[in-house]
Amino acid sequence: MGDPIVEPRSSALESSSLSSDRLSSKRAAHLELEDGTRYEGRAFGANRSISGEVVFATGMVGYPESLTDPSYRGQLLTLTYPLIGNYGVPARNADDPLNPGFESSRIQAQALVIQNLSPDYSHWNASSSLEQWLIEEGIPGVQGIDVRALTRRLRDNGTLRGRLLIDESPDRDEVANSPYQDPGSRNVVAEVSCTEPILHRCGNEGAVRVILVDCGAKTSIVRSLIARGADVLQVPWDHDFVAEAGDAVLLSNGPGDPKNAPETVDNIRRALAGSRPLMGICLGNQLLALAAGFDTYKLDFGHRSQNQPCVEVGTARCWVTSQNHGYAVDGTSAPEGWEEWFINANDGSN
Repeated sequence: MGDPIVEPRSSALESSSLSSDRLSSKRAAHLELEDGTRYEGRAFGANRSISGEVVFATGMVGYPESLTDPSYRGQLLTLTYPLIGNYGVPARNADDPLNPGFESSRIQAQALVIQNLSPDYSHWNASSSLEQWLIEEGIPGVQGIDVRALTRRLRDNGTLRGRLLIDESPDRDEVANSPYQDPGSRNVVAEVSCTEPILHRCGNEGAVRVILVDCGAKTSIVRSLIARGADVLQVPWDHDFVAEAGDAVLLSNGPGDPKNAPETVDNIRRALAGSRPLMGICLGNQLLALAAGFDTYKLDFGHRSQNQPCVEVGTARCWVTSQNHGYAVDGTSAPEGWEEWFINANDGSN
């Protein structure tokens, strides 16, 4: 593979208006990609090294939602916006499983990669700093990385696996000498799905019931359905939802390769023989496509932002959508009787 390529630490770390003694950590760390590239930085958050798939998201805000999104399971999340943490982390209600401001009950990303960490935060609803939250959840982070250079490398070469190695962490050598972890090689859906059915009631008598197949469902999906007057029956990824009573079925978002969840595909295939409406979001769309006879494939670097443009096929109408997925449906593999409804305006993918 040759000598490693070493990218310099981001100059923004030295030129920041925050003095160096206010930075959260002096611990040296680096992000190592499988192609040999190294990015030097400083550690923050939990004192542990980690391996996974390195991805980037281009949203300016929303790091609590992104970090808790189950679709990031097994991934080292790079945020391209240069200043992170200045509005802290929202207060959490332990008695509310659908906490606004979060997409699940815990951080799902393996690690956080950023350019500048704000040591101070200010927001009316904040209860802790970003770093304190990461420490509580056992999630490491690295700052001082030139995230633009890293994003360009991932964009130009495709998503890469990597290791975040923190010099003082007790597991550094073990992680450094172990194979790169790849979430696409295992069934990560089973790791983030609920384990038994959960009924969320909207409080309206006679409300429609939507069966939500939880492949890593974001809590905002449940909140949105409840706000629209629907009861939501949330069931595990491999649950026989065909036998459940309900007015419609929604296949949720989730992490990883859809081909690693064949049990869900089999259930969907049986559901397609019925007359009940069936919809899919993100991974759910890919699972529905596999059940119908389409093929799926891995995107070079995925779609991860709040401003992905989607065009309705055959029209000039375009919607700006929030997306987070690394796989897509192969539109050229459409079986008889099926066709694409929407495509991404940037690359034509589904």
